[in-house]
Amino acid sequence: MSTRLTRRNFLALAAAGAAAGTHHLAFPAVVRAQEPIRIGQLIPFTGFLGAIGEYGKQGATLAVEELNETGGVLGRKIELITEDEANPGVAVQKARKLIEKDRVVAIEGLVSSASCLAVGDEVQRAKILMINAGANSDEIRSKRCHRYVFSTEGCNTQYVSAIGNWLIRERKISRWYFLTSDYAFGHDLLRVARNLLMANKGTEVGSDLAPTGTTDFSQYITKIKAAKPDLVFHNLAGADVTNFLKQYAEAGMTLEVAGGVIDSAYAWPVGESLRGHFPIIWWHELATPASHAWAARYVKRWGRPPDNQAYGDYVAVHAIAQAVDRAKSTDSAKLVQALEGHTLTAAMDGLKGRPLTFRAWDHQLLQPMYVVGAKDKSKWKDKWDIFEIVSEVPPRGESLEAIAIPKAESQCQLEPLA
Repeated sequence: MSTRLTRRNFLALAAAGAAAGTHHLAFPAVVRAQEPIRIGQLIPFTGFLGAIGEYGKQGATLAVEELNETGGVLGRKIELITEDEANPGVAVQKARKLIEKDRVVAIEGLVSSASCLAVGDEVQRAKILMINAGANSDEIRSKRCHRYVFSTEGCNTQYVSAIGNWLIRERKISRWYFLTSDYAFGHDLLRVARNLLMANKGTEVGSDLAPTGTTDFSQYITKIKAAKPDLVFHNLAGADVTNFLKQYAEAGMTLEVAGGVIDSAYAWPVGESLRGHFPIIWWHELATPASHAWAARYVKRWGRPPDNQAYGDYVAVHAIAQAVDRAKSTDSAKLVQALEGHTLTAAMDGLKGRPLTFRAWDHQLLQPMYVVGAKDKSKWKDKWDIFEIVSEVPPRGESLEAIAIPKAESQCQLEPLA
């Protein structure tokens, strides 16, 4: 019997699949084997988080190119379909388009925690795998965790544990002033940072909420100066980080500054005005062979070093490919099972020189964070060389659980798979 697939036969099979109302399994194997494996990406290209969108797209694209150069997965090429997440409402609409029209096997990306929470609800309803590569809110891994949602991005607890414990234990800084972005991510980061400060018997000397997209931080800087803290701890995101750090330096402020999270794409524009210490999930100067090799490939492909969002999307695409390969299927339920408790393989191990594993009970990828400090301009090799890694947290030899959300404190209750 011939297995030649004519256009007429394909359309008939597609119509039958659509009539059956199923997602991937309605298409016979002969059809699926000749189709690419489509991965959807939701990433911001507009708004105050827009600057990192292109990095995320480039990181994911490089992962797809690497996979296709080695034959794809299960004998099928990988295809990336990217959409602008923009805001929660648009993100949900684009997620539905990726699922229903583009028939993706999984979605990855996201940066806004508000968008990620909304899309997480949607993919759980549709029962399609999603890997969050950029949203930090603990709520995504706790109160609003979902069976079909995983995270390669670190959560706020991981970031704050890394920088907060270092500041208190190594620098003995315990009088903090908080400046926070007034949306889901910022609120959650403030909660985590306050809890850590209280647990270490520190003192909060002031706190302000700043609307996202703030361009003038002078009123907040004036209040900070009057409060005389030992540390300004910002819970800002996106372009707000760039604007605040520039204006802080321009105001002649010498108080120590740190942040709960930093994206290198928003630190680079600060330039020689940059100061302080921050937690970061990955830095392009990380001294592991795999990290150096990937950063070099990225520079050769795109003409600039990758930022941490490029890293997150790169790892997420490879994790999806590893799930497909492990499950020998693109069925979403099987992909979820393949990732629960999965340790990233040697083909792409997370580039950190340590085993990185998705926790089975909340789907967070356990990994170390890095405390980076701003370098004096006289020590720069180029305009990208703004940070030096001062600490890996937790240190090698210690459990990666040390900085993650403890199970006893989590509200995560994953739904049944079916």
